[in-house]
Amino acid sequence: MEGYLLYIIISLPALLLGLWAQAKVQGAYRKYSQVRSSTGFTGAQVARRILDTNGLHDVPVEETGGILSDHYDPAKRVLRLSPAVYRTNSIAAAGVAAHEAGHALQHREQYFMLSLRSAMVPTVQIGSWLGPIIFIVGLFLSTTIAWIGLALFAGTSLFALITLPVEFDATRRAKEWLANSGLVYQGEMVGVHKVLDAAALTYVAAAAQSISTLLYYGLMLVGARDN
Repeated sequence: MEGYLLYIIISLPALLLGLWAQAKVQGAYRKYSQVRSSTGFTGAQVARRILDTNGLHDVPVEETGGILSDHYDPAKRVLRLSPAVYRTNSIAAAGVAAHEAGHALQHREQYFMLSLRSAMVPTVQIGSWLGPIIFIVGLFLSTTIAWIGLALFAGTSLFALITLPVEFDATRRAKEWLANSGLVYQGEMVGVHKVLDAAALTYVAAAAQSISTLLYYGLMLVGARDN
């Protein structure tokens, strides 16, 4: 019972932040996906214009399935946009497309934090599922094994923290390009700010949730060792 209470105390704030962040991003995206930009550019056209202006003619802009599944793939150097962003002329589509184009600009400039995050992906993919398993096994067999599992899982928290400056920088680049290039008129930037700021908050929430889980595991391990 004490363990459940401890988990709730540690995790509840991050969970509430996550729910609030999701509500904000969905609300902002839903609202501004209905607001057309005066320039008439679709998300695909916005991304293409930013890439071409920066000499990234060889980076394709492709349509991918899903909702808010937009991403830049640094391994294949491809920018992928969801159908609602790729095909649509809206303030939300322009903001999302410009944000993903911002990641392509980071890649071209070899932005350190993006390179570090990309290098961590294989390790994090293993640690995110294997770490908790090793940790639980270690609680019953050996605290040394549990510490190994905790260390593996800690990589996911570090990855979440490293993601923050990467996403914040891409958002900054997107806002600057949209405001200064004429792709979106100044009066329409309010919607861009709301969509991208809400999206950034989801990464803060994800980092908080990962850290709170890591803290809970750590307190469990310390308690098990004392016992």
